[in-house]
Amino acid sequence: MDKLTSISLFSALIGLIDSAYLSWLKLSHNEVLCAGGLGDCYTVNTSPYSEIYGIPIALLGLGAYLAIIFVLLFETRNTFFEENGKLIVFGLSLVGVIYSAYLSYLEEFVIHAWCPYCVLSAIAITVIFVVSIMRLTGGQVDE
Repeated sequence: MDKLTSISLFSALIGLIDSAYLSWLKLSHNEVLCAGGLGDCYTVNTSPYSEIYGIPIALLGLGAYLAIIFVLLFETRNTFFEENGKLIVFGLSLVGVIYSAYLSYLEEFVIHAWCPYCVLSAIAITVIFVVSIMRLTGGQVDE
């Protein structure tokens, strides 16, 4: 596995853990473990923007990170993913970055509260997106 793929995989694992935690907080309605003294996660996680048609955004993020991890792991094991994996990861991360930007806008200008776990997810998907561009254009990281 090359360095860029490793960076993407590590970032996706961080995002997966983060979105799993946010999903658990959302589904358990747990206010105590949400903020941890930083930001106002509970306000963000209980806002009307935290769901789409009753599905928690965190669960959608969990699915996206799982899909990215799956593609990254199968890029060297399957012809389809070997040929299309870089583009699939780019597409998934592009959608994730755009949606994270929208959610960050909502946090700042509509909800007036920030969730540090949401920010962590936004950073993770942004790293994956930037690295996916590097992977598509043949960029490399010095070892």
